[in-house]
Amino acid sequence: MSDAPTHRQFFGDTERNFRLKPELVTELERITGAGIGGLSRRFFAGDFRHAELLGVIRLGLIGGGEDPETAAALIDAYAAPRPLMELYPIAVGILEVLMFGKVSTDEE
Repeated sequence: MSDAPTHRQFFGDTERNFRLKPELVTELERITGAGIGGLSRRFFAGDFRHAELLGVIRLGLIGGGEDPETAAALIDAYAAPRPLMELYPIAVGILEVLMFGKVSTDEE
């Protein structure tokens, strides 16, 4: 078990862990055609594509412990049909942990 920080949030039907491991960052860059720095900057500014949003969440699920097939099914069931601004905080949270480490909250 890794001590690397994760983003934990309710998604679908339960609380889930999300994390972008280094190999998943490489995959995210490949599928989006953007470097992680530029992609993160755009996300933080609210400038993103739907496919990028879903990709961040799907890969975050995989890095958080879900197998790829389950992650894809969760995206199809709980992300693709939802309004974008419900999904945006999840993706931003995943990228914040990747870029800045664990972000402390008042709840911790």
